Amino acid sequence: MNSLAKILKNAQALWPFYVGVIITSAVGAALALASPFLVREATDTIVESLDGGLSVSTALATVLGFALLLLLADALNGVVSNVGGYIGDVMISRLRQILSTRYYAKLLSLPQGYYDNQVTGTIIARLDRSIMFITQFLQSFSNNFFTMIIQVVAILIITAFYYWPLAILLAILFPIYMWLTALTSKRWLKFEKTKNEHIDVANGRFAEVVGQMKVTKSFVAEVRELDVFSKHYAGFVDTTRPQSRWWHVMDTFRSVAMAVVFFGIYAVIFWRTLEGHFSIGDMVMLIQMVTMAKQPVFMMSWMVDTAQRAIGGSREYFQVMEQEVEPTVDKTLVEATRAINEPQLNTTQVKPLPLPADASSPIFSFDDVTFAYEEDKPVIKGVSFNARKGEKVALVGESGGGKSTLVNLMLGLYHPSHGTLNVLGHDASELTAARLRASVGVVFQEAFLFSGSIRENIAYGKPGASDEEIIEVAKRANAHEFIQAFPNGYETVIGERGLRLSGGQKQRVAVARVMLKDAPILVLDEATSALDTKSERAVQAGLEELMKDRTTLIIAHRLSTIANVDTIITLDKGVVDEKGSPEYLSTTGGIYAQLLKLTASTSAADRARLKKFGFSRESETRDEEVEHED
Repeated sequence: MNSLAKILKNAQALWPFYVGVIITSAVGAALALASPFLVREATDTIVESLDGGLSVSTALATVLGFALLLLLADALNGVVSNVGGYIGDVMISRLRQILSTRYYAKLLSLPQGYYDNQVTGTIIARLDRSIMFITQFLQSFSNNFFTMIIQVVAILIITAFYYWPLAILLAILFPIYMWLTALTSKRWLKFEKTKNEHIDVANGRFAEVVGQMKVTKSFVAEVRELDVFSKHYAGFVDTTRPQSRWWHVMDTFRSVAMAVVFFGIYAVIFWRTLEGHFSIGDMVMLIQMVTMAKQPVFMMSWMVDTAQRAIGGSREYFQVMEQEVEPTVDKTLVEATRAINEPQLNTTQVKPLPLPADASSPIFSFDDVTFAYEEDKPVIKGVSFNARKGEKVALVGESGGGKSTLVNLMLGLYHPSHGTLNVLGHDASELTAARLRASVGVVFQEAFLFSGSIRENIAYGKPGASDEEIIEVAKRANAHEFIQAFPNGYETVIGERGLRLSGGQKQRVAVARVMLKDAPILVLDEATSALDTKSERAVQAGLEELMKDRTTLIIAHRLSTIANVDTIITLDKGVVDEKGSPEYLSTTGGIYAQLLKLTASTSAADRARLKKFGFSRESETRDEEVEHED
């Protein structure tokens, strides 16, 4: 019942539609109830004519008049029913908009930690299933509930007027049916939960495989993936069997209970007619009336079924809606997650924080920062360093040493467990996520482009950018030449994740995108590690342009890319080991000095050690060869 209350609460903004549905339902029910009375009058007229009390011509004219009225009632009922159906369809589409928008807003407002434990396909499957079941329930509810209630109340009143025990017999049917249905619900929902789990896992894996088809094919894993997928759907079928068996066994009991009750109803009607209490027309009318009551009972079963599916299918939806949002999430997103109507969104671009008035103040600083993804398992411990305007700071350390974690903290994807992160003179924990992230531009190892045109991707951080601005940053990012080589230039559609572009081209578009964002702080998270030497040189030229006049935090995979930074921070198991200029650290015997020696070494052990830091001697050698050729 709690889930149903949540569903109806989400639909309360649609009350004007419900008013329209109630009005059309009331008119439709009245027109439907007119038919038994018209048939009663026609029947009594025919009986009277057969008994000789009325001439055939008079009776014929009368019954043809009743037939005409039946025609009008049925035709009007059809018109009203379709008007109500139209209102219901629009209402359901609006509800779908509300539920989908709220769900998307909620997902956008959740912290990064939520996504660390989720599969993308499962998130999408939950939305599709929940929306489908919720809208199905509310559509059947709106299209049938009010008509059903009006008809049932009217039938009970009319039958009570003719013979009150008849109304009692009819009324008994509803609690019996509801009781038997309630016995079905709890066990049915357990089956439904198991089925949903199979579907979520199967569809989640499906989305992963489709998104990484090259990997699946390269490992000849197509059959294995299909086997796992089919087994989950086999589990779905295996769960459906006992679920359906349980439902239909209980439905058999409901049908038998209905047959027994209607036996009593028909027996009473026939008995009262034989004793002369009802005319033949009354009997026909009452039989039509009680037969009309069967439909609401069947509809009650259908509505209970759709309600159960809505409860079972929407459980995960509401679990997502109850998740805690990011502490510093933008207020617009929070309001959108709570809106029961169309949210009023402020899409104005968030501006970055201004530079500190004191030129000597750090642009960003980590002060005794500790962070753990899991409690009591810190990834970084007591990290402290800072960077002033225009400085370049590089992070060096073994893979898993905490470098990417520091980047995640800088972006506000996570928050320090202890210590303080200051950005542009503000405590990061006191800034909204939007304001913090607007002040930081990031070039990731993977470009993460969206389907759409090159122009749209470059302007992603500044949607209102002019053509001149887009072309300018593309030129600075060393991307304009290859973009112009495409037949459609900047309007070239690059496909999902930019599949139509090479690795170097995608990365140069990503550089141009960050340039256009024009944030005062730049983060380069292994921005060229996935590229060949030629592509890297093209991208590096764009990065050098991007770093001008910005304070930059660099995670690099080649020593040559950090040789000219101002400060190197070496991390050893999440703790700052050394910090200083490249020249100074090359003489201290620490991690950076060791890396320089390992790069010059030819032994297999040294190469393996070098790879732990994300570096490779081969890549350094290729750089030297290219420089020599130049």
